[in-house]
Amino acid sequence: MSEVTSRRPWSLRARLVVSAVLLIAVVGAVIGTVTTIAFRTYLYGQLDTRLTAVAMRASGPPAVDATRPPDMPRMGPLDFVTGGGTPVGTVGAVVEDDGAVVRAVASTQLEPSGPEPTESVLDAAQTKALAAVVRDEKPHTVDLPGMGGYRVTYASGVRGAFLVGVPTKDVRNALGALVLVEVCVTGAGLVAAGIAGAGMVGVALRPLRRVAATATRVSELPLHSGEVSLLERVPEALADPRTEVGQVGAAVNRMLGHVGSALAARQQSETRVRQFVADAGHELRTPLASIRGYAELTRRGREKEAAGPDTRHALGRIEAEATRMTGLVEDLLLLARLDAGRPLCVESTDLSPLVVDAVADARAAGPGHAWRLELPSRPAAIRGDAPRIQQVLVNLLANARTHT
Repeated sequence: MSEVTSRRPWSLRARLVVSAVLLIAVVGAVIGTVTTIAFRTYLYGQLDTRLTAVAMRASGPPAVDATRPPDMPRMGPLDFVTGGGTPVGTVGAVVEDDGAVVRAVASTQLEPSGPEPTESVLDAAQTKALAAVVRDEKPHTVDLPGMGGYRVTYASGVRGAFLVGVPTKDVRNALGALVLVEVCVTGAGLVAAGIAGAGMVGVALRPLRRVAATATRVSELPLHSGEVSLLERVPEALADPRTEVGQVGAAVNRMLGHVGSALAARQQSETRVRQFVADAGHELRTPLASIRGYAELTRRGREKEAAGPDTRHALGRIEAEATRMTGLVEDLLLLARLDAGRPLCVESTDLSPLVVDAVADARAAGPGHAWRLELPSRPAAIRGDAPRIQQVLVNLLANARTHT
């Protein structure tokens, strides 16, 4: 058996619930994707705004130079990295006129509640990754080895040219948390939708199950014979054609009505046939009894007159055939009364005399045919119903006589 034929089909309830859950899953995935993209765009927009502010601070003139006290040291070109309002982890690099990056630092803070951030110099690999950023003054996402993702931009101004970057760790963490929440909420929603959907679909399909139960009860009725009263119907409440289940119920009721009419017509026809058979059987019993009586009287009279063996055999055959026809008539009467054939009388039967009688009858009915009979030396005994076997032999020889 192939895999397709051996696979158990899904019920309508399972298909509806699974389809609804899949649809909700697709809608949830679309909503989650759109929400994540919109939130990502918003967060990166905020991050780029912060990056632009840091870049303007790096390339613009120092705000404190005009009011700087004489004893206050002048600010360096990368002091904006650790300045107030700058996110921890900000990187900055000085870009020479020939495009070379001469110094790159990052702000670090060992503890969140510790002292002010300090500068840490980037290593060669980090500096190389930072220097590869396109110098178009637009934010670009760069992965710095050992530091993670950064949004980096090129800025130039009165103080020189710089590469400025802020970490994307917080944005990525926020997006990861959002995706996790979406997955958990969507999963819980799918489970709840599956459970609720199974219950709702089960309630919605309950009328259909009642229609199926009606059809099942009808299928269990003995409809093959006899008088059948087909009273089963789908309740009117479930046969409203304005609903899908009601259309099925109404169709089942119409079908049951047609089947009931057909069964009633069949019953009437069978009744008429049985009545005809009974009448014919009663009408045939009297002439057959007369034939048997006259044949027996004639045979007895011929025996007294010492008639020849052929005459006695012919009269004996007339009696035997009349007896067999009487049995057939009795069977017809039994069939008319009980709507069933006579039960077989199985006993040990010798086929030889049955065959001899059948051939003799065939020779008498078809004298223009050449009949040859070969019998075994010993009796051919079988277990069977002798009248039925005789009937089969006579029918076979009659067919042979008619068609040859």
